Amino acid sequence: MRLLEPTLDRVVCRRPRRGRRQHLCADRGYVGAPAARAIRRRRYVAHVCPRGDARRPRRGRRHPARRWVVERTHSWLNRFRKLLVRFEKREVSYDALLELACALIVYRQVIIIHG
Repeated sequence: MRLLEPTLDRVVCRRPRRGRRQHLCADRGYVGAPAARAIRRRRYVAHVCPRGDARRPRRGRRHPARRWVVERTHSWLNRFRKLLVRFEKREVSYDALLELACALIVYRQVIIIHG
């Protein structure tokens, strides 16, 4: 919530022309007047799921909705304590450990898929 305004101000991709409306989908953490004001001020159409609103599965869907890929990957990376609390002094060492952790995650997923 605190970083919503700086994040919206630093959007990298080009915004549509003035006549076109751009939509912004946000999760339940952005419910409230301050977030709504910040989104409106930047000329977005807000789509925020209200808190306490349980989503029903759509008809015809075989699989339930899953966590976002980024959230899941961050959760997996947080299991590597050496990355969670950064003790490395040099950036090169930290990047190497991050790449090793990502390689281990991919390896584990390949083992699960291909048995």
